[in-house]
Amino acid sequence: MSRLQALADPTNVAGMARYGINSAGTLGVSMPALRGLARELRPLRRGRPDLAHELAARLWTSGLHEARILAGLVDVPTLVTPGQADAWASDFDSWDVCDQVCGLFASTPFAYDKVEQWASAEREFVKRAGFVVLCALAVHDHASPDQRLIDMLPLVVREATDGRNFVKKAVNWSLRQVGKRSLACHEAAIATGEQILARHPDSASARWIANDALRELRSDAVLARLATRR
Repeated sequence: MSRLQALADPTNVAGMARYGINSAGTLGVSMPALRGLARELRPLRRGRPDLAHELAARLWTSGLHEARILAGLVDVPTLVTPGQADAWASDFDSWDVCDQVCGLFASTPFAYDKVEQWASAEREFVKRAGFVVLCALAVHDHASPDQRLIDMLPLVVREATDGRNFVKKAVNWSLRQVGKRSLACHEAAIATGEQILARHPDSASARWIANDALRELRSDAVLARLATRR
């Protein structure tokens, strides 16, 4: 905590607020600095994962914005429980904490369960967390078959009418990330985007989610990248 306080930069807080980051309990520590602290703690994670897990819990309990991001970077996925994930998700009050910590949750054995559970949540940042975990799985879960990601796409269709800013952006993001994973996922994501437009023609958020995703997924850059994976 002393290290974090020493890295505090109040001038950064105003800039973060302009990007929709909650300034309450925020020190203004940059992400590169937080990642540097996390790198210093890698030997602890490898040698004493129990202590790293305890440190993460204490960082989270502090309530400080950057301490919570650091908690997500240093915690040990195999020691994270579903109850802990639910408790931390319920504390989310800013999109950047949500997005950084969801990288941890995506590495847990119960990640797909949390996608389904949180995507149904009413609270804005909990619902966002469900779709951010799906994004992370689409990019980093190389062990699971494509079908496991494709099976999550009905959640995108169902929640596309949620017009809250941080939800609709995460829903859109997850559709794009799944669609860029492979040719099979791309085909399924295109079909999902078209399904959203057909099912929710009167929803402005649904139209934006689908049209923006379809625009990227049909772009020359994405099609060329996918062609190399044949």
